[in-house]
Amino acid sequence: MKQVVLYGLKQCSTCVKARTWLDEHGVSHEFIDYRDHPVAPALLKDWARQLGGWEKLVNRTSMTWRALPEERRGASTDAQWLALIKEFPALVRRPVSVTPDGTAAVGFSEKRYGERFA
Repeated sequence: MKQVVLYGLKQCSTCVKARTWLDEHGVSHEFIDYRDHPVAPALLKDWARQLGGWEKLVNRTSMTWRALPEERRGASTDAQWLALIKEFPALVRRPVSVTPDGTAAVGFSEKRYGERFA
């Protein structure tokens, strides 16, 4: 990977803001919509590890999460989390930005992007 890769959903307003910020600041990047191109389980596990656990990678305040039956929200193993994300890709917080060295971060704010991509 020679450039930043941004993972998200093309219709997500936060992803649009992040892409616009990167464009305006001359940060070369590739955008991958993870509904169209599902993220490999090994990569999802790596992101969860880097971020401090699945709870940091999965958006547990989303409508998708809240619509899940209570028993589905009790995921505790990698396999259970991966099955949920495979079925409901929108559970992954967005955007996920991955720098050329493989470091992942989630979310967007102008301040954090300024610090990360300056």
